[in-house]
Amino acid sequence: MSRKNSGFAADLAAGIDLSDEAPARRTGLAANVLTGRANRLADLASGALISRTHELVDPARCRMWAGHNRDYGLLTEERCADLIESIKAQGRQEMPAIVRRVTGEPDYDFEVICGARRHWSITWLRSHNYTEFKFLVDIRELGDEEAFRLADIENRARDDLTDLERARDYLRALEAYYGGRQKTMAERLNVSESWLTRYLDLARLPAELTCAFANPQELGIRNAIALKALLKSEERKARVLKEARHLADLQADTGIFLPILEVIKRLTNVIDVPPKRSGTTSPKKSGKLKTHATAEGTLVLRVEGADRKGIRLTLLHRGGATREDAEAAIRAVLDEHWS
Repeated sequence: MSRKNSGFAADLAAGIDLSDEAPARRTGLAANVLTGRANRLADLASGALISRTHELVDPARCRMWAGHNRDYGLLTEERCADLIESIKAQGRQEMPAIVRRVTGEPDYDFEVICGARRHWSITWLRSHNYTEFKFLVDIRELGDEEAFRLADIENRARDDLTDLERARDYLRALEAYYGGRQKTMAERLNVSESWLTRYLDLARLPAELTCAFANPQELGIRNAIALKALLKSEERKARVLKEARHLADLQADTGIFLPILEVIKRLTNVIDVPPKRSGTTSPKKSGKLKTHATAEGTLVLRVEGADRKGIRLTLLHRGGATREDAEAAIRAVLDEHWS
């Protein structure tokens, strides 16, 4: 063997490990990747890890689930502005919406259980020159009651879901999934019955009452407590609903919309007004307090008290009465107290 060939053979032999020791374990990135895959497969096999199927789909192929707790028709660019900007900044939808597959629907592949705002925002972006965006979904197999609880858990802490939307969803679910058994529903949702009752009370407020508010969606469970108290008797309820219709018409005609607390105050005031009497004013005594109202029940003024020094009264000039009504009420006070 020439010197050149013998040198090549020596170099080749030097690269062969002829010892009985096992080769050193591979380290670095390759080993970490293999270990991570092995651990993931072990977790999947043991049930410790649940594999989720995420897909990017066309939002037009998705419909809202009939039991979705958000009113999709109320979503606007303004209500979704923060999410739209976040998607544009990130270049994608970060959090997948939860959907389930539908069958027998040629126009749809999925229905959205959680993620109405995400669906609306992606749809809006695609229609405003961001056609590259797709709807990121997490595909689940869910029954209706399970879907309801899952949507409730995800949305319960969200500020962008109104109390009224949540309340109406609870009222629908009470009959649909729990046979009207409020205790059972509270247990399944892991909430107290009193907490659930407040939302159900809000959902049960009659439309004849909520029409008095410029935007009923702004009503909260605290408002429901005050409004429910106004409907305790049929006689009080009739007067309150009549005033609610009056306030609704007044705001529609003038274009001036009252804050929620002001509307509640006016509805509360009519409880002290007696039934309709003959004449233009209807005074009612309550201790030292006496109110005057029109024949239609609109409050005009309140007599706070009268003694030897004089009469103390408050003109309710924002209650919907006219100047003529006020003048008539004042004349009635004068006729009663002026000798």
